[in-house]
Amino acid sequence: MSAPDENFDTVVVGGGVMGATVAVRLANAGQKVALLERGGLCMQASGVNAGTLSIQIKRAALIPYAMKGWELWRNPHEWLGADAGFNQVGGLTLAFTEDEAEMLTERMEARRQNGAPVEMIGLNRAREIEPGLSDKPLLASWCPMDGYANSYQLGDVFRAKLREVGVAVHEQTPVDRIVRPGSGPSRGNGYTAWSGDRHFTGKRLVLAGGVWLQELLWRDFGLHLPINCRVNQVSVTERMPPIVNTVLGIATSLLTLKQSRNGTILIGGGWQGKGDPERGGYEILPENLVGNLRLATYVVPALREARIVRTWLGVEGNTADVMPLVGDVPGAPDAYIIGCVRGGYTIGPYMGKLLAQYILGQEPEMPLFDPARAVMAETDTTAQATHDTLSA
Repeated sequence: MSAPDENFDTVVVGGGVMGATVAVRLANAGQKVALLERGGLCMQASGVNAGTLSIQIKRAALIPYAMKGWELWRNPHEWLGADAGFNQVGGLTLAFTEDEAEMLTERMEARRQNGAPVEMIGLNRAREIEPGLSDKPLLASWCPMDGYANSYQLGDVFRAKLREVGVAVHEQTPVDRIVRPGSGPSRGNGYTAWSGDRHFTGKRLVLAGGVWLQELLWRDFGLHLPINCRVNQVSVTERMPPIVNTVLGIATSLLTLKQSRNGTILIGGGWQGKGDPERGGYEILPENLVGNLRLATYVVPALREARIVRTWLGVEGNTADVMPLVGDVPGAPDAYIIGCVRGGYTIGPYMGKLLAQYILGQEPEMPLFDPARAVMAETDTTAQATHDTLSA
């Protein structure tokens, strides 16, 4: 016998930074909101990333959104209710060859034109900013806004805020299926999300399931969303004397490194692990991990004396055009998607704000990113064949 259902204005599926932000803002506007998370709050991409809040490593078209997201992290009390360890230390992105220097200059000029406070500097200036830097870089870009926050604290901070504003938080609640209005045993005219014998019905539905959006959309809406999955490897060292002052990045790699206040150094991104969300199971690739560590010591020679304490994996999804999904589920009134934001830790809170504005009938401050461009209906034989291939 199934448990009694619960009815809400909005049901949010996914408790990462974007889903949780949407839930907080809708509840603040007077909605009754449920948030369903398959594991713990912010325990997937939002909580296991390296916490980098970098402007200069974002795509040029997303710079205005990244700047807004950075402002939210700097002033967290309205949307988050507490500080999550925000640190503004500045950031350097490094080029080691003439080709890399040319590419870095071109990319940073595009970012600068979109509002990023980035300047190109030589090795001497870079080593004034970061004395522990090796003598190998030929050129660097410098952004004084770059920094980091403590991603491992985010779940606890959000949990307190969600409860404060009255959101019904259900962790360890994987959604087995979603019944659309007018189909099957739907409760009223809303969307019913089932988890075991429990069901949660909302007039509106927000899908914020990260890399699992592909599975949710295909299973419950017949929409194929191709997602490229990155399995980022993140390592932390033992505590060390101060040797890294800034956020350091590599022009040809997504590898970043930074030193926390407690002295540990986080090395994240770069060469990846392996695994995928549909099959489950992720694996550290030792040869890629070694490559990341060698690159880190090439950048900061003092890291050769560091010992790695722990390595873990963080999974992020990107669309084919590497642009976010924020807007309506195609063909499903009052259902919305938010996710696949490259640099989602920095930008995610602002994307959540924009979607909440849209759901509440307000004009979003900045344009959304229509998911219709990236999905195909189940009647599309190409979509069926592609999904079958990916699932094989």
